[in-house]
Amino acid sequence: MSASDQSGGSWTLLTGHGHVLVEIARNPDARIRDISTAAGITERTAQAIVTDLEAAGYITRTRVGRRTRYTVNPRSLFRHSAQQGHQVGPFLDLLTRTAASAQAEPDAAR
Repeated sequence: MSASDQSGGSWTLLTGHGHVLVEIARNPDARIRDISTAAGITERTAQAIVTDLEAAGYITRTRVGRRTRYTVNPRSLFRHSAQQGHQVGPFLDLLTRTAASAQAEPDAAR
């Protein structure tokens, strides 16, 4: 179900940066093409966001042969003052766990 189905608008809860960071956390070996498709953005925008995330210390890039492997820094802090002092790691853990692990721990999400 799309966001417009719920409220008549087309906004999403996460920004492009949030979507890209979640996708990298899910798949550290993803190509820019894969990241852009998952985030619903262009490859050019995905590349710019990856550059922003690296510059801000949220991720590091390592070349492995002809591919790039990303590493997320889970200790990075959210940038907005409303989440001041909170690390992104627990948020990413929540959004990247598989459906099977979520069902195995139903009380952990409460």
